[in-house]
Amino acid sequence: MTTDALFAGWIARTEQQLQATLPDPETAPRRLHQAMRHAALGGGKRMRPLLVHAAGHLFDADPGLLDAPSVAVELVHCYSLVHDDLPAMDDDDLRRGRPTTHVAFDEATAILAGDALQTRAFEVLAAAPLPPALAVACLRTLAGASGVAGMCGGQALDIDATGRAQPLDDLKHMHALKTGALIRAAVRMGALCGGADETQLARLDAFADALGLAFQVRDDILDVEASSEQLGKTAGKDAAQDKSTFPALLGMDGARAQLETLAATMRDALAPFGPRTDALAALGEMAIHRSH
Repeated sequence: MTTDALFAGWIARTEQQLQATLPDPETAPRRLHQAMRHAALGGGKRMRPLLVHAAGHLFDADPGLLDAPSVAVELVHCYSLVHDDLPAMDDDDLRRGRPTTHVAFDEATAILAGDALQTRAFEVLAAAPLPPALAVACLRTLAGASGVAGMCGGQALDIDATGRAQPLDDLKHMHALKTGALIRAAVRMGALCGGADETQLARLDAFADALGLAFQVRDDILDVEASSEQLGKTAGKDAAQDKSTFPALLGMDGARAQLETLAATMRDALAPFGPRTDALAALGEMAIHRSH
């Protein structure tokens, strides 16, 4: 089966699972339920669920074991976008080509929707038909990637750095937490579901770390080059908010060179696994070359 066919199947599976796990928009509290669905079902690349499935596929994991981790990581990602778009954070009106949740509903509802998406993610994992030790390992992985040592900590560093220049190493560390931690968790959960050993997990962590940073470098480049219509969110916000970015610190040529270095790191990390890494490798290429 081609990688395109695999991706289409995994995305369809994830969409079906998301539809089933989110609350009925016609039951009370309707406005909250509708906001949750607006945030989670509004399109998107579904990169993190794809990474769960691709890592599990590498080890012939039962697809049924991968459903809960893939849905859970996407719910956490969607909650983070809702909160990231709030006026107190990045203050954006556009996400995935549609009004952001606080614009489509209101700020208080958006905060609650983000909270509810996050807690639903852990409910999904806790209730999943996973062996107990695997369920705990996935819960620990996702919680660690979501909190102060991961995404939330990275967001705090981003807020602290707004309006001042950051050294390159600080910028990389911030994005390793803000963006990279959840990507690393997605890959790790898929691999755990396939029974990966510690050596294999370490190699996949190296792949995911490079992928997460590449995703952000490419995002910074697109923020300069692409339009709001292409991105599905407001373009040029990094410069408007005086944020340090890879193009700002390295120049556009330097940022593209950074992407090439990260692409080589990803290839090296996957090399010991052989041809079954095609799906993971294709996702790495998508991060490097994506246009939105």
